[in-house]
Amino acid sequence: MSSREGRTAKKEEEYREINRNLEIFQVCDSTFPIGTFNHSYGMETYLRDGIVHDAPSFEKWLSIYLETQFKWGEGLAVKLVMEALDKQEYDKIWQIDRILTLSAAALETRKGASLIAVQMIDLLLRLYGDTDAKEVEILREYRIRIKEEKAFGNQAIAFALFMHMMGSDFRQSVCYYSYSIVTTMVQNAVRAIPLGQKAGQDILHTIFGDIIDLSSAIEDLDESYLGASVPGVELAQIRHETTVFRLFMS
Repeated sequence: MSSREGRTAKKEEEYREINRNLEIFQVCDSTFPIGTFNHSYGMETYLRDGIVHDAPSFEKWLSIYLETQFKWGEGLAVKLVMEALDKQEYDKIWQIDRILTLSAAALETRKGASLIAVQMIDLLLRLYGDTDAKEVEILREYRIRIKEEKAFGNQAIAFALFMHMMGSDFRQSVCYYSYSIVTTMVQNAVRAIPLGQKAGQDILHTIFGDIIDLSSAIEDLDESYLGASVPGVELAQIRHETTVFRLFMS
C-alpha cells in the first residue's frame, strides 16, 4: 500500500468513526421522538410538594435518582444486556426485561417504560431494519414479544442492543444512555419548574462527572442488584398516579 493509499484508508476510517458517533448522538438526543419528554420519573411529585423548586434542588433530585433507582435499574440493565449479547445468552435478555419491569412499584412507571420501548424499537427498526445485524433480529423478536405480551419492554434494553450493534462497550453505553436520560430530564425541568435554559445547561455540564462515576459504579454490580430502589423515589412515582393536575404521564 502506498503512502497516499494509506492516508486515504485512514481518512475513510476516521469518517466511519465520525458517522458512528453521529448515529449514536441521534439516538441519545432529547428530541429523538420516543416519548420520554412526557415522563418525569416521579420528579413532578417532588415539584408539587415544593421539594424541587429551583436549579439546585432539581440537581440534587437528579443526582439522587441517578445514584439509586437508575443505577440499579436501567443503568445496570444496559450492562447486563450487553454482557448477555457478548456471551450469546439471548434468553437472558427476556429475564432482564421481566425483572426490571416487575421490580418497578409504580404502574405508571411500568406502562411508561413499555410505551417508550415500543417507540424506540420501532424507530430503530425504521432506521436500521435493512441491516443483517443480530441485534436487529433481536429487536424484531423483542417487538413481537411485547405485542404478544411475552415481554414488557424497556428502553434501556433496546438502547443496549443498539449500542452493541454500534460496537460500543458497556462503559460507553452506560455513559451515553445516562446522558440521554439526563438531557431529557433537564429539558423537562426547564419546562416544568421552570428553569432557564442556561441554568439547565449548567446542570447538564456539572452532571457529566456523575455520569462517569455512575458507569464505574455499575461496573462492580451484578444481577442481584437489578431492580433495587429507594422508598422515597418509588413513593413519589406511586403518588403521581393520583395527581389530579399534572404535566407528565409519570
